[in-house]
Amino acid sequence: MNGLTTQVVVIGAGPTGLTAALALGASGVEVTIAAPPYDRAPIEADRRTTALLPGSIELLKNLGVWAACERHAAPLEGVRLVDDRGGLLRAPEVLFKAQEVGRTSFGANIPNAALNAALHAQVSSAQHVRWAATSAVVAVEPTEGGVALSLAEGQRLKSALAVAADGRASIARGAAGIAVRVWSYGQTAVVTTFQHTRAHANITTELHRRAGPLTTVPLPDHASSLVWVEEPSIADRLSALEPALFLAELAGRLQGLLGSVRAAGPIATYRLSGLSVARMAQNRVALVGESAHVIPPIGAQGLNLGFRDAAALAECVAHSLAEGEDIGGGATLAAYDRARAADVMSRTLSVAALNRSLLDDFLPVQALRGLSLHVLANVAPVRRLLMRGGLEAPGRLPHLMQPGHGPLRPRGPQSP
Repeated sequence: MNGLTTQVVVIGAGPTGLTAALALGASGVEVTIAAPPYDRAPIEADRRTTALLPGSIELLKNLGVWAACERHAAPLEGVRLVDDRGGLLRAPEVLFKAQEVGRTSFGANIPNAALNAALHAQVSSAQHVRWAATSAVVAVEPTEGGVALSLAEGQRLKSALAVAADGRASIARGAAGIAVRVWSYGQTAVVTTFQHTRAHANITTELHRRAGPLTTVPLPDHASSLVWVEEPSIADRLSALEPALFLAELAGRLQGLLGSVRAAGPIATYRLSGLSVARMAQNRVALVGESAHVIPPIGAQGLNLGFRDAAALAECVAHSLAEGEDIGGGATLAAYDRARAADVMSRTLSVAALNRSLLDDFLPVQALRGLSLHVLANVAPVRRLLMRGGLEAPGRLPHLMQPGHGPLRPRGPQSP
């Protein structure tokens, strides 16, 4: 095959890319994924989990993916914040319960390996999605009339729209000329799963510490995932420990919160960084996921932002199809940028501010943070307002993220 024409090409096959491909395909366009072929080994080796918010779960339901995920997931019925900085001004513990805002849960926590496997299985049977397996996309060339991709094997792909789901070093973003800002937090996340003797009661716990948060997130039965943020040298030491010694360190940090801890899984480390872009789309390229935004693992926002990108882009493309407009043209891309800009900016700023407040020893900053937690612990209306803000994006959720909605079908297809 020397050339292939498709309406939309999705570059990358991580969870956001696969979800974008399914959402676009469900909304009536022909989608080709340009990415390496499916390989179970690296997917199963991913030790991270993802806390999915309600809108993300509804999206997976509407795309036919959630049924394969549900048995691997644990509901998240509460979030506990604990001040573990050991400072002069200790803030009270705060417990957010989903029932306070009329929900049974805030979402669900699922291993990335299970989520990725379910997405791949759905893509393999999706009517409007095909896979152009390649070791690499080596060039992306946007033009006024379309966008062309060059693959490492010599193939060419032409489409009306390219979706950059190729991560923080996105080749497609660079080809589109979208300005990017990158920064480092000087922190490393230690990630694993572990078992414990005390029930987690489906409650996530965030221990707010000087080096960053230590977060336990429920998994089925007496198991939890762990994201332990530390200074890089300490994280390297922890990740190199023998399992028994690592569990002893973890038990000391948790202070009996989950009883005795045992049977930690393989440990991985990830350096924390941030990334933002000047706009979400330009020159026939739309950014989704980490090609557009990277934030620390606080408050379950990262992949949920990417899923909202995917659903919003599919809705904008479906609208353009219905109106007979160019799906990769300026009007479509501007609509997508408007749909996502406020949500992405607000989440990036709020997560960065919370993370920096933990690192800042300036007494007035800590006093303000402690006062805020006092208010949250004692003023129920403010607590409920914050909970709703954490669950809901600004404005209306995309059609595919609303309960009980199937895909939005346009009048007919458009040629690239």
